[in-house]
Amino acid sequence: MQAVYGLAGEHRLPEMILPWLPGYEGSAPVRIGNAARTQLQLDVYGEALDTFYVARRIGLTPSPEGWAMAQTLLAHLEEIWREPDEGIWEVRGPRRHFVHSKLMVWVAFDRAVRTVEEFGLGGPVEHWRKVRSEVFAEICAQGFDPVLGSFVQSYGSRAVDASLLLLPLMGFLPPDDPRILGTVAAIERELMADGGLLLRYRPDASVEGVPPTEEGAFLACTAWLGEVYALQGRREEALAVLDRLVGLANDVGLLAEEYDPKLRRQVGNFPQAFSHLALVGLFLALSEEAASVRS
Repeated sequence: MQAVYGLAGEHRLPEMILPWLPGYEGSAPVRIGNAARTQLQLDVYGEALDTFYVARRIGLTPSPEGWAMAQTLLAHLEEIWREPDEGIWEVRGPRRHFVHSKLMVWVAFDRAVRTVEEFGLGGPVEHWRKVRSEVFAEICAQGFDPVLGSFVQSYGSRAVDASLLLLPLMGFLPPDDPRILGTVAAIERELMADGGLLLRYRPDASVEGVPPTEEGAFLACTAWLGEVYALQGRREEALAVLDRLVGLANDVGLLAEEYDPKLRRQVGNFPQAFSHLALVGLFLALSEEAASVRS
């Protein structure tokens, strides 16, 4: 499964540089296509299985073909999940064992198990439970640094990554688990930019495979932090994140991929669905937290 397809389902998206275009405000090189189509991104399998599971939970009509495809994806994922990959941020450096990627492998098998348990569909559920347990144990053993008291970006790394905020959001560990509390504290300490917005990680040429550039704060990552706050009962801090993000939207409520706190403007891909999806998640988390308080 590719990480990205064309709007009409195209598989071939050759990346090319257009040297005659200067780029917006000199942001060359201008590229078309996307080299990520050739990358290995294990997280997309977890995203797909989670989508199938959520679709069933909200009542969308399932199909036998869809469940058969899900099982095929799981069989393939079982063969490749131990491999390093390029990860959620599509880095161009050497492949690594990114903790977020392994998390989403766990999500894939967890959602398959839940689908059998909750909806009565057939499948090798005991085997999937075993694989899920293997992935869980590996992440906890190799993705957590006991000295830092935090999960890390990749096995053997000492850097943190905002994608680690998805560990509690995906149900891997409870939001009040000491390892999650330590990870959130490390992310706040290492990745918080001006204005209370989060960087996705600290740029590193050895990871990215290209010379590091100064990035803006990632709006989706900031929304994830707010959602974790909501799950941890830190309602006022979650509301502050929500107000901050909504206040950055343009006159028709749209957000870009990033925000430059120095120049005080949105930057990167615009509009960015990722940012809006994470913002919706924060809204929902606050709504559910508010409902539980009222009840």
